[in-house]
Amino acid sequence: MAFHWFNPTVYIKGQQPGITEGISHVEGAAEALLTFTKQGPKWRMAMKACVSCLEGEATPQEVRRLFRLAVVEEGILRER
Repeated sequence: MAFHWFNPTVYIKGQQPGITEGISHVEGAAEALLTFTKQGPKWRMAMKACVSCLEGEATPQEVRRLFRLAVVEEGILRER
C-alpha cells in the first residue's frame, strides 16, 4: 500500500505523557483521528477529507490542513 504523504508533519501529543507523535501521511491522520475524544465539526471534516483523498478526490495537503484544525480542536497540537 502506498502512503499519501503531506508536508510539513503535524505533531501531536502521544497516548502516553511526554510522548510526541509526528503524522505525515493521510493514513496516519485517519488512524489518529479514530482516537480523538472530541469528534466535533473539524473532526468530521478531517475524516471526510481522509476518505476523499483515498478515493482520489482530495489532496494530501487538504487532509493535512483539516487534520491540523481537528488536532487543535482536540487540544493535542504540539508545535515543533
